[in-house]
Amino acid sequence: MKHKKQFETEAIRTQSERTQFLEHSTPMYLTSSFVFEDAEDMRASFAEEKEHNIYSRYSNPNSTEFVEKVCKMEGAEAGFSFASGMAAVFSTFAALLESGDHIVSAKSIFGSTHTLFTQFFPKWNIGTSYFDINDLGEIEKLITPTTKIIYAESPTNPGVDVLDLEALGNIAKKHNLIFIVDNCFASPYLQQPIKFGADLVIHSGTKLMDGQGRVLAGVTVGNSYLVDKIYRFSRITGPALSPFNAWVLSKSLETLALRVDKHCTNALRLAEYLEDHKKIEWVKYPFLKSHPKYEIAKKQMKAGGCVVAFEVKGGLEAGRKFFDAIKMLSLSANLGDSRSIVTHPASTTHSKLTKEERESVGISDGMVRISVGLEHIDDIIADIKQALE
Repeated sequence: MKHKKQFETEAIRTQSERTQFLEHSTPMYLTSSFVFEDAEDMRASFAEEKEHNIYSRYSNPNSTEFVEKVCKMEGAEAGFSFASGMAAVFSTFAALLESGDHIVSAKSIFGSTHTLFTQFFPKWNIGTSYFDINDLGEIEKLITPTTKIIYAESPTNPGVDVLDLEALGNIAKKHNLIFIVDNCFASPYLQQPIKFGADLVIHSGTKLMDGQGRVLAGVTVGNSYLVDKIYRFSRITGPALSPFNAWVLSKSLETLALRVDKHCTNALRLAEYLEDHKKIEWVKYPFLKSHPKYEIAKKQMKAGGCVVAFEVKGGLEAGRKFFDAIKMLSLSANLGDSRSIVTHPASTTHSKLTKEERESVGISDGMVRISVGLEHIDDIIADIKQALE
């Protein structure tokens, strides 16, 4: 029986074919276009009778290597990479939807995705209905004859709530709908939604995949038939990932497992510390036993991820004082970085939502999101401790 390589090995050993120079590490292919042997080679390539890089808006050896790695990690058939996570989200939906179609989405999603659904898609007569993440039984009531997609994030941004992906996958299959999961918070190392019925998986490569806050990127992987639609839309509209960023990300994936293991260890330690702190109202982290979906998280995730959400007692004013007292941690809107980051979602990532919309998805005015980095956990806790005091 053929030996199946493990996750870490695939991340390191999946590489483009070596050139005549027999390099050990994949080089950067910083070229906009590619040449052909003769007229027939060029004709056959454009006719898609043979595989050939034509133009880096379509494909490039660096982006191909990056996508191939993500496909192996997620158990996907095919994929396409994008200039940012939101380019991946928009292009995926735009390629698959037509005017008059309908999306059923989890209510707890990234602020920019919510804005896309509510402010831009209606211009093209594409509607969205939201379901409460704590009431999956509501989904079937929202499905109409024009519904085409079920969409969810798990864990959610920024509340780190967990959705039962298997249950969502079963509903999608029953109604012949496309099931799409944003897997950014978990990374393919911790969770593979395709195992639970997802047709497509989207990532912001900017987050844990890069892991050091250097480049923007997005990627969608999954069913080859659906990915081909996304590819054909994207090669015309031009949201492709740059070869340089693809090269950076492919190298970053070699250490994804090591990094995410450490992120998760630190995040769990911090969550346990905060849970016992007298100045904290509540804490949410998927692998805390107090998390309402702890058992589901354990079923579908290897560990809890890098993000911890909590509320400082005293509401907005107490939260502001906490932020201003932070010394080492970064005040930023990114996550999945080697450096720990503190974010106030109500005034930053989800500020475009109304107060009512934020509260309906569990984002209170005093909620704090910490992307726990790779610093020593004692130093992370020390900074948060002095800020709380």
